Amino acid sequence: MADSTSRLSATSPATGALDHVIVRLRLIGQMEAWTVRSESVLPAGRKTRALLASVALAAPRPVLRGRLAEQLWSRRPEEQARASLRQEIHRLLDALSPAEADILIITRDHLTLRPGAVWIDVEEVMKATTAEPAPLALLDGDLLEDLDGIDPNFDAWLITERERLRDRARGVAETMLTDDLEPDAAIGAAQRLLTIDRSHEGAWRSLMKAHAQRGERGLAVQAYDRCRAVLADMLDAAPSVETQKLLNEIRGPSHSRLPLRPPQPVEPAAPPTQAADETDAGMATASAPTFAEAQPSARKREPAAARGGAHIGVMPFRLVGIPDEDAHLAPGLADEITNALSRFRWMFIVSSNSLGRFAAENRDEAAIRREFGLDFLLDGSVQRAGNKIRISLRLLDLRANNQIVWARRFDREASDLLSLQDEVAAEVVAQIDPEILLIEAKRSKGRSQIDATAYDLMLRSIALMGRMEHEPFMQAGQHLIDAIALEPDYAAAYAWYAYWHIFLVGQDWADHPMAMMEKAGELAERAIVLDPFDARGLAISGHVRAFLHRRLREAMVLHERALSLNPNLAMAWALSAVTHAYAGDPEEAERRNNRYKRLSPLDPHAFFFDAFFVLIHMMKRDYEAAVEAGRTVSQLNPSFTATYKPYLAALGHLRRDQEAATVRRRLLTLEPDFTIERFLQTNPMESESDKMHYAEGLRLGGIRERDPPVANAPIILRPGLS
Repeated sequence: MADSTSRLSATSPATGALDHVIVRLRLIGQMEAWTVRSESVLPAGRKTRALLASVALAAPRPVLRGRLAEQLWSRRPEEQARASLRQEIHRLLDALSPAEADILIITRDHLTLRPGAVWIDVEEVMKATTAEPAPLALLDGDLLEDLDGIDPNFDAWLITERERLRDRARGVAETMLTDDLEPDAAIGAAQRLLTIDRSHEGAWRSLMKAHAQRGERGLAVQAYDRCRAVLADMLDAAPSVETQKLLNEIRGPSHSRLPLRPPQPVEPAAPPTQAADETDAGMATASAPTFAEAQPSARKREPAAARGGAHIGVMPFRLVGIPDEDAHLAPGLADEITNALSRFRWMFIVSSNSLGRFAAENRDEAAIRREFGLDFLLDGSVQRAGNKIRISLRLLDLRANNQIVWARRFDREASDLLSLQDEVAAEVVAQIDPEILLIEAKRSKGRSQIDATAYDLMLRSIALMGRMEHEPFMQAGQHLIDAIALEPDYAAAYAWYAYWHIFLVGQDWADHPMAMMEKAGELAERAIVLDPFDARGLAISGHVRAFLHRRLREAMVLHERALSLNPNLAMAWALSAVTHAYAGDPEEAERRNNRYKRLSPLDPHAFFFDAFFVLIHMMKRDYEAAVEAGRTVSQLNPSFTATYKPYLAALGHLRRDQEAATVRRRLLTLEPDFTIERFLQTNPMESESDKMHYAEGLRLGGIRERDPPVANAPIILRPGLS
């Protein structure tokens, strides 16, 4: 490579500036680089990426080669550092070659990006103003979050750049958050500021005030709880006196934990039908189209306490055979797991730093529980033997005499400790999330129906839904009706009630399926409005749009937002997978469902999520794999109808009539009205050829074409989950 200015194709003769953008460079979050033709030009090596980032963040000013060498190779002699820089420049040019234009200007002394050639997200954020605040939305993560540890000098420079970027964005966002804003505008401004600085107490107070002004006292108290958790995790601090005073004002003069906003008046229900009279008392009926029309349980309730959540702590892990230079692995892994758990909205996470200081003097679990009010404690050890790292973890239920309720061992190569931390943390939190949910659900049964909180009722409904048995499932619906009646602004209850409606329709249990589909959409939208940062609610809302409403592009947007908020939520990966299958992309669907399975291999709801593999294999024409998966998944929950449909279609294409007859009999026992005609009318697949291929397999598997005509009988469509 010649150390001279590169050719100036498509440039202005006077300035060397390109007249259009060639590459889009994302430096916030994980680094990305794409050409305008959507080709990735991101260098493979971390040092090469760091070089590109250093030049980009200095643009339009040139950067001295000596400064780059010192910043990236501070531990090497100057000549070796400069030689390494030359090699990395070669690699960078190779990586950028698909752009087919020289965007990097290289001279003997400097490197710089050609003006106008590269769009850089950081540059856009730095240009944001109160009049044009939209670019602030780009700041959804840390600057170059995947490039820590390149070199001590680079790390120090990166810290400064991160502070510079956040200070600029914070200043604009703070200016926009004024006391005279209307509540809706104040909520938007506060959320924008909290996206930039999660520990900004002023923004949390503005959010609390705005919700209180709108009469949403429950959301105001929830904002305080989230503020407290964030401050404990990030700063090891408690909310200020001013914030606590505001909380007391919102709660009322008693300063006690008053119930959240009281239930809205419920219109008297219509007299029950004979079929409803025969239903168990207090059970929701499939024909009840809305929660407002369903009468909450007849027994009188006392005011419920505010919604709860599991309180979890992560202990610093014990080190066994770890050299001093790798001693940071244990606290680093604990911090990574703590941060990942904080993305789950229903959990309260205690700062691992606080636990570490306390545990230095006393690791007794009983003392830890008393000190921090924990329900669960994650503990473990990190061992090293040669180039192997073994991480052994266990989750203790401190309310059940320190019973071990989950345990897992991870064996990894020690070549990339940062990636190891990311991978292990992702799998740990994805697996303990559903485990704790089920444990909490079992414990909630100990409360009487009268004393049950909305949180208790929601947990009970989740456990009952997983059984896929008609009567318990209907009771789950009633629990969610009661939860919403107790706390009309409880976003999670709305999301799970929308989820309940998906199965109600998919299992053919709805007397009015079209009304139930519409209701599911209303509930999902309400859940998002109440809590737009709840990844689980967004994932469920996306599945409602995909499966019930066939709005696949909207579903994909919601799924991507859910995954950006919580990339370790196994449910979000699985539900996004089936959406891509419906959209005719089984390869991407399989990749996403494999991600779910890696995160949570023993998920308690595997009967639902693993069923997507059956559909995906059938769409790929891999009928043997579809049949094998169908046999396995159908055993996890024989009452779940969605598994049988792609399983039967695959058997039909293979002409395995005997096994197909068995599967068909099971399916029609559960869903007797299932026909080819109904499948074609209700299946959400976007591609007509995919739908016809699926239908032909069902036809070959023995499913009848249509119901025999009945005089004066209306046609009721009942979609199936696959």
